[in-house]
Amino acid sequence: MNRVIPKAKAFLLVYYAYMLEYRAELFLWALSGTLPLILMGVWTKASAQGQFGLNPGEFARYFLIVFLIRQFTVVWVIWEFEKEVVEGRLSPRLLQPIDPVWHHVASHLSERLARLPFALALVGLFFLLYPQAIWVPSLWRVLLFVPVLGLAFALRFLMQYTFAMFAFWTERASAIEQFWFLFYLFLSGMIAPLEVFPPLVREVALWTPFPYLIHFPAALLIGLPVDIVRGLLMMLGWSLLCFVVNRWLWRKGLKQYSGMGA
Repeated sequence: MNRVIPKAKAFLLVYYAYMLEYRAELFLWALSGTLPLILMGVWTKASAQGQFGLNPGEFARYFLIVFLIRQFTVVWVIWEFEKEVVEGRLSPRLLQPIDPVWHHVASHLSERLARLPFALALVGLFFLLYPQAIWVPSLWRVLLFVPVLGLAFALRFLMQYTFAMFAFWTERASAIEQFWFLFYLFLSGMIAPLEVFPPLVREVALWTPFPYLIHFPAALLIGLPVDIVRGLLMMLGWSLLCFVVNRWLWRKGLKQYSGMGA
């Protein structure tokens, strides 16, 4: 542990300094995640004219939390890893006494810290425009939301990093993620809460990993009814499955990579 902590600190500091060089770009990245706030306006107007299971205030709070979750769980590792394999930049990292994945983990975590001020500024602007959406969640929900948000990021990262392993066999592994993103977009709760889905579709979606990336933590924080035990078990189960598949593909992929002359 005495050796791990200094290495982790060094990684985070280096990548945090690297991210600060792109502050303007970080602001644009934060703005690119405002789709939930746009959808919030659509659903709040629709809920005022029909029955969708949530009132306008609940829709506003839900999409605000979706926006925050997206800010903390966005992942791009597949594009970085694909570039490393295709350009041969993975080779020098394999010579280091540390798994290359920790470079990507440190990069993502550091980017979260650098992005945080922009995300909070957008939240402040949101409350100025929609003061009726202001509410104070209970302490136990906040304390549970934080580790669940961490699990959501870990699951999203493991899923995408597992797809990234296919870069050992194809130059367009990111195409898999782009196809997978369609399911993520519709089943995660990003464009609509699962409460507005037909019961059968909602039940099927709950057996996939997608609702636990956005809807589950958002519903947990704002007080919508969710099965907390089931949600945690599903997140842990899917994370374990992705980890096992990832390590298997990593070992197979390294043989393929070395066979290509790397």
